[in-house]
Amino acid sequence: MPRAQEAAIFGEVVRRVRKEYAWTQEDLAERSGLTTTYVGQVERGDKVPSLTVVLKLARALNVLPARLMESFGHVVMQGLWR
Repeated sequence: MPRAQEAAIFGEVVRRVRKEYAWTQEDLAERSGLTTTYVGQVERGDKVPSLTVVLKLARALNVLPARLMESFGHVVMQGLWR
């Protein structure tokens, strides 16, 4: 799987969870200690976040980090991960 696709999958999950709270990117940025620009880049798949950022996002969204990675399990099980 190309790196850009991995980032896009992760970003979609972050966006979906953020919207469950009806938060803006600004809300998530404030709660996670990240910039709004960076949150937007993560959600669009322009940035591949470090483990530290994944943990900050998970804590801000009040979810286990595994929830933000859940879609990758499906990709691996379908044999699409390379």
